[in-house]
Amino acid sequence: MTPGIGFVFPGQGSQSVGMGQALYEGHPELKQLYDEASSVLGYDVAALCFEGPAERLNLTEYTQPALLVSSIAALTTLAPAHVKPVAVAGHSLGEYSALVAAGGLAFRDAVGLVQKRGRYMAEAVPPGTGLVAALLGLTADIVKDVCREASADGIVAAANFNSPGQVVIAGEKAAVERAIELAKNKGCKKAIPLPVSVPVHTPLMQQAADRLAKDLAAVQWGDLTAPVVNNAEAKPITKAAEIPPSLVRQLPSSVLWEETVHTMGKMGVTTFVEIGPGTVLTGLIKRILPDAALLNVHDPKSLEATLAVLDVKRNA
Repeated sequence: MTPGIGFVFPGQGSQSVGMGQALYEGHPELKQLYDEASSVLGYDVAALCFEGPAERLNLTEYTQPALLVSSIAALTTLAPAHVKPVAVAGHSLGEYSALVAAGGLAFRDAVGLVQKRGRYMAEAVPPGTGLVAALLGLTADIVKDVCREASADGIVAAANFNSPGQVVIAGEKAAVERAIELAKNKGCKKAIPLPVSVPVHTPLMQQAADRLAKDLAAVQWGDLTAPVVNNAEAKPITKAAEIPPSLVRQLPSSVLWEETVHTMGKMGVTTFVEIGPGTVLTGLIKRILPDAALLNVHDPKSLEATLAVLDVKRNA
């Protein structure tokens, strides 16, 4: 174990056309990963990540495998550092990347699972009927109250407790719009509609979770080499048997990201390494644990900087 180091993996919303391309071009060993994923998916995942089009990349069924492959590719480039994290976690879809990183799930199986997960999520809610929005400047309790009040207009729930003052809500369009209106009356500084095609982490995802359970049961799971702090309860899990039920609970439940980061902090993580596209989680962690050291691996420059810091820590 490398004292103080924790890994975190991004979820939907961190994707962009071109993600991972510079790392891919500088690391020939990554081609095998992309080729293996493409053989599972039935399309060229490298072309989708590097060339788009954005409209396809942003569809849940395509976003999820693309992000997972990009994240595991970024993780592979960290191998020279020989880091054994104290704990790992991922935001929503990123939890699957975390499980691969911790040895609980084979990469090939993870690619197939997240493709199905994305498809089931998309099929659970008719296109155009759901809405996802970030509410800024309210406490978690006020957001819960707002969702309860707005649920007279349909299903709406707090989907992600991301950081102090940032809660994402999701659900049926009319109910989310009503919740936004109520939130503004209670002092919400800003409500931002998000480019997520499905209202994930709400009760609308129970049907998708039930379908996914059968696929999770068919996969080989392993005990974890590092604890994964799960989304559904923000609790560390280490045993193979704990993983599938946790992933089933994850889909219709809120992502407790703020609590997850605090849990990792209590486990001794002082340096968080965000591995995969973007720096969304880095921004959130900065607000949750202002004293934490933050590193990223998403392109050659960030990889080089991270390897240099980890080398110093290893030799300290």
